[in-house]
Amino acid sequence: MTLSHFLIDDRRLACRIREGEGPTLLFLPGYASDMDGGKATAIDALAAEKGLPCIRFDYSGTGLSDGAFADGTLARWLDEALAILDAKAQGPVIPIGSSMGGWLALLIALRRPDRVTALLGVAAAPDFTDWGFTDAQKDTIRAEGKLEEPNPYGPEPYVTHKDFWESGEQLKLLDGAIGFTGPVRFVHGDKDQDVPVSVALKAMRQLQGNDIQLKLIKHGGHRLSEPPEIAAILTELAALVDTVTH
Repeated sequence: MTLSHFLIDDRRLACRIREGEGPTLLFLPGYASDMDGGKATAIDALAAEKGLPCIRFDYSGTGLSDGAFADGTLARWLDEALAILDAKAQGPVIPIGSSMGGWLALLIALRRPDRVTALLGVAAAPDFTDWGFTDAQKDTIRAEGKLEEPNPYGPEPYVTHKDFWESGEQLKLLDGAIGFTGPVRFVHGDKDQDVPVSVALKAMRQLQGNDIQLKLIKHGGHRLSEPPEIAAILTELAALVDTVTH
């Protein structure tokens, strides 16, 4: 699969688009992640095996896309995902969101109910700008314009910029009903130290559909990138595709 680019406003986004038949799998990376991680490439391989279309892309300021990470906001990345869905996705769409991408998947489902037929959240983190920070950390973001913390996944610090945090606060979902009624699957590790399982449970309660399921992985952390964990994600996704195509 070759790398292509998609222009939205003045931003050039890097994309990998696989052609196929059936619902389009739209992968949404996590915060400061990209489209070429282990889960993303495994999902693309599943799409290839089943002959399904699949879209992966990097948000502006991340991965291979143009732009500065500091300029990224949840609203901007949501707009980018919607623009790519509108322009490139064939037929019904199944968003697959990892961590922050799970939040975006829910927001996309609400904004494109005529296109989104189902969704999968992997360690989904809706509303993490709210529950993911202490009051003191929120005060630091407001006062200093950003918060830098140690990154358990790499040498660079984990940075949250004020514009991103404020954007997330405007797009929270968990305080009210989430009006998407299609099938939803969540896969979550029971030892996730970044996104408590209670977040997935609350999202399940707030979703208005009846076919909502949560798969818990024993000893699973936040990344869910070990081979058995990726296999569990693919099993849920394959079953979800069958649910909406049969």
